[in-house]
Amino acid sequence: MDELKRTPLYEKHLAHKGRMVPFGGWEMPVQYSGIMEEHKAVRSRVGLFDVSHMGEFEIRGPQLVEFVDYLTANDATTLTAGKAQYSMLLNERGGTIDDIIVYRVDEDRALMVVNAGNIDKDWAHVSTVASGFAGVTVENKSDEYALLALQGPKAEALLNDLAAQPLTDMGYYTVRENKLDGRDVIVARTGYTGEDGFEVFTKCDDAPALWDRFMEAGAVYGIVPAGLGARDTLRLEASMPLYGHELDEDTSPIEAGLGYFVAKEGDYIGAARQRELREQGVGRKLVMLKIMERGIAREGYEVLAGTDKVVGKVTSGSMGPHLGYAIAQAYVEPAYSAPGTTLSIDVRGRPILAEVVKRPFYKRAQS
Repeated sequence: MDELKRTPLYEKHLAHKGRMVPFGGWEMPVQYSGIMEEHKAVRSRVGLFDVSHMGEFEIRGPQLVEFVDYLTANDATTLTAGKAQYSMLLNERGGTIDDIIVYRVDEDRALMVVNAGNIDKDWAHVSTVASGFAGVTVENKSDEYALLALQGPKAEALLNDLAAQPLTDMGYYTVRENKLDGRDVIVARTGYTGEDGFEVFTKCDDAPALWDRFMEAGAVYGIVPAGLGARDTLRLEASMPLYGHELDEDTSPIEAGLGYFVAKEGDYIGAARQRELREQGVGRKLVMLKIMERGIAREGYEVLAGTDKVVGKVTSGSMGPHLGYAIAQAYVEPAYSAPGTTLSIDVRGRPILAEVVKRPFYKRAQS
């Protein structure tokens, strides 16, 4: 078994009594004070996450837009400097190699952030495709960046206390270079929690000092360090997919209800299959399930119509700490995907009632 990697913030996690677990080849904190407390702190105040295990590929050159537009499923022609875009890397079958975010830092430079467990296969794919574009260079800089996420309604105020340039005018899914506490960083208004927040790219050597400053300056805002457990319950409440659960190489983003992020036109890898699925329909759909009885629907549990007809399978499930009830995401036959449909989930031989509800489970109030 390969030795687990550690982020530059490993010692900080131990100092905050983080419970460390293996995740995507990394040793990461699953929780500190507790998943419930960390989840609620992010919803009401601010939480600090170490997401340095994620991968970063740098893309440069005059063909940047053309390359990204062919490589990814979204319409990259709209990705102007200072913008970020959620997208997917697809295979020719239309399955999802990974879901990603592309940050166009300036005209000729972008960062592509990929999931930790997919770095090697994503890099093999990206670098192979890049070899066909003379006007672009790509570099795997995953070992050069640390990534910290400040998430929650107090995140903006906290970062503004430390930033050389104010962040208030930054819109959702924008990115810019800045200085925090005198250190060069790239700041993006993105996140994986359903809350307002920012993700901060920094040099690995600067990450521990920035972590300390965030915790010190955040004390007046009620900051807490938050781990993978809260990150998962937060993204689940926000109906966001997790690669390996809702998305994989045999699953199209169309099936996952993410067609909004898939270009209808254009020549990109997997485009033909996406158009087929739009025209012909899909054989299964991802749905959001509100659990109506006591019990948690775990990954792999069967979804039933009535008490015995299997119509799907749960991909993710948990208690929704902010919502106050259990929730799940599941793939089901299209006939059972309409909001308001009553289904059952086989929880260790006991069927419990669940209702298909609209996406997302939770949406923050807009200020």
